[in-house]
Amino acid sequence: MRLYLLPVLLFLTACTVARKQEKIDLQAIKFENRPKNIILLIGDGMALAHVSANVYWRGNNKSIFEEFPFIGFHKSLSFDDLVTDSAAGATAFACGHKTTNAAIGVLPPDNQPCTTILEEMDGLGWATGMVVTCSAPHATPASFIAHREMRAQTEEIALDYLKTPLDCFIGGGEQYFDARGDKINLVDSLRDKGYIIRRGLSFNKLPLDGSAPFMLFTDLREPGTASAGRNYLPGATTLACEYLKKRSEKGFFLMVEGSQIDWACHANDRTWLKAEMNDFDDTVRRALEFAAQDRSTLVIVTGDHECGGLALNKTDSKNDFKGTFVVRMHTGALVPVYAYGPQAHLFSGIYDNTDIYYKMRAALNLPSN
Repeated sequence: MRLYLLPVLLFLTACTVARKQEKIDLQAIKFENRPKNIILLIGDGMALAHVSANVYWRGNNKSIFEEFPFIGFHKSLSFDDLVTDSAAGATAFACGHKTTNAAIGVLPPDNQPCTTILEEMDGLGWATGMVVTCSAPHATPASFIAHREMRAQTEEIALDYLKTPLDCFIGGGEQYFDARGDKINLVDSLRDKGYIIRRGLSFNKLPLDGSAPFMLFTDLREPGTASAGRNYLPGATTLACEYLKKRSEKGFFLMVEGSQIDWACHANDRTWLKAEMNDFDDTVRRALEFAAQDRSTLVIVTGDHECGGLALNKTDSKNDFKGTFVVRMHTGALVPVYAYGPQAHLFSGIYDNTDIYYKMRAALNLPSN
């Protein structure tokens, strides 16, 4: 790339201010028979009621969820409970197997590691990345790259980031890498492996030409909330897609998580939830814009479970509703799955959460494992 174009690219990819929401004509776009790339977007704690609330909240500023041509539902139960937690839920997506609640990338009864879709695609030559609004060792990102009996083993999970050559990570949790109780400095270890390490919310000085892997820590611990102004997820998703496309001619796998939808529901905080859903909606739009232009990218959007038992109750106004939470925990409600791109039709119907893993492999035409 010519150097004089780089500032322009940085501005366009880093910009996260509100943009005019234009309809993407998904039906009119023709794409390849098989995807080269997969973008899996997970709204932690997001189920149908949360998407419904987002659609009504956005009103005339239409939700991107209304644009998807293929929709299904998954059953989120874990190995040992009708109601899953995020660790077992994400492990089901990542490995294609049910596991016990709180387990990260391991399977019952003896907690043997399972190979994740991210690890498998990395081993076959695809580029891989994760962009999240939580810390790196948190349950969902951890389940794609780590193998531990308990999600609470955060420092041990951080060690697993050295074992799989992830191409890029954007999210919080720097303290688990350079301010550890065992005094091991994993940032130095990552640099020894060739990683560019950056801190903060700026995309400047990242190897956007694809020349090196990187980790951008957006916070020492957990990132701030969308209701307090955090807004890096949409721009970071665009940046990660463009970067990963340059890292491998074979294609890429990118997992993006709207992590704090779940936290807002645990807190029964409607204002927080509205902001997180709006941020995630904008992020999904960025993924679809990339896929519509690229034409060889499969986009899958789902939640790992429902949280809060959200109900949309009527008010005195026919154009408004009152979001009411029934509980502060997860529930066993079915979770919608939205898909666009090559082989998106595979994601219609009702199926187990583990089938998302197998449908991704089928879309890529990977050999049976």
